[in-house]
Amino acid sequence: RFWGAMTEVRREVFGHMPQEEGEEVVEKFILKSDSVKVEILSLGCIITTLETKGRNGEFSDVVLGFDTLEGYTRKHPFFGAVVGRVANRIANGRFTVDGNEYQLFLNNGPNSLHGGARGFDKVLWSSQVLPNSVCFFRLSPDGEEGYPGDLKVWVTYTLSGGELAINYRAQTSKTTPISLTNHAYFNLAGQGSGDIYDHEISIEADSYLPVDDTKIPTGEVATVEGTGFDLRQPVELGKHLQKFHLDGFDHNFCLQQTQARRLAARGARHPPTGRAMEVHTTQPGIQFYTGNNMDGSLKGKGAVVYAKHSAFCLETQNWPDAVNKPHFPSTLLRPGEEYNHSTWLVFSAA
Repeated sequence: RFWGAMTEVRREVFGHMPQEEGEEVVEKFILKSDSVKVEILSLGCIITTLETKGRNGEFSDVVLGFDTLEGYTRKHPFFGAVVGRVANRIANGRFTVDGNEYQLFLNNGPNSLHGGARGFDKVLWSSQVLPNSVCFFRLSPDGEEGYPGDLKVWVTYTLSGGELAINYRAQTSKTTPISLTNHAYFNLAGQGSGDIYDHEISIEADSYLPVDDTKIPTGEVATVEGTGFDLRQPVELGKHLQKFHLDGFDHNFCLQQTQARRLAARGARHPPTGRAMEVHTTQPGIQFYTGNNMDGSLKGKGAVVYAKHSAFCLETQNWPDAVNKPHFPSTLLRPGEEYNHSTWLVFSAA
């Protein structure tokens, strides 16, 4: 690939929001390089399609999702979306900032998950096409979903060659917790091709967060050494789950805390097709989720049924419930500061 090979960026109408939401236009943005094609909606900054090459040069779509807008406007497990204000769970949907207590909507048992009832995944963002990129913007008003402060948020997707960069920026008028991530579900064999047991997974983390039965971290930062959570060397997922009698993963892995870009997950490799994905990030954590809650009730692209363990997520994030755990990395953004994090997904085939 010669230096400066351009990414093609196109936009088109994907559909209209339901009548009760004002029938506003939802646009789709198509970013295409020589090795990756990604399609992203102005609704929830959703990645609907991500096509990447296998070792034989053939493209496959490696993310779960729907063919039409209707799928995304109904209930679904956050396929491809940017979630916020706070990704993951907040215990009892409650936190205190500067002496004020805030109560959020409880949408995940006793907890608040991924921003609440109508989080960032369910709203329309304004958009701007840039060279190699599309930048989405929205203002989350003070009190939205119970969170304090007017929050300005920018999410920029940039494609160069085999690398998709996602940059998240935010500024607030009042101190607020914030943790943004993208919730794409990956299957490197191609979406709809069955389970992910033949994928090799590795995550560069010496510790992880054990959780209670509602998936809230207990507060302990536990070593992965000698446990089923030791993914520092690649493991074949199916065999690994069997060996450690695990139903799947839905846990935060603790990364080295530095503001610099670093490899978080050598990520995933699918030996039969040669497809591989690395995850680099500036975030302090990564949630590894193996699609345990998918039960075959959802039909996705091409009317394929999405069963349990048919995809995985690697959600770069702050640690779950950090706003209630003083010894976790701080999730608070104050007026005059800027939240600025990036994640890079690097796709290859060998």
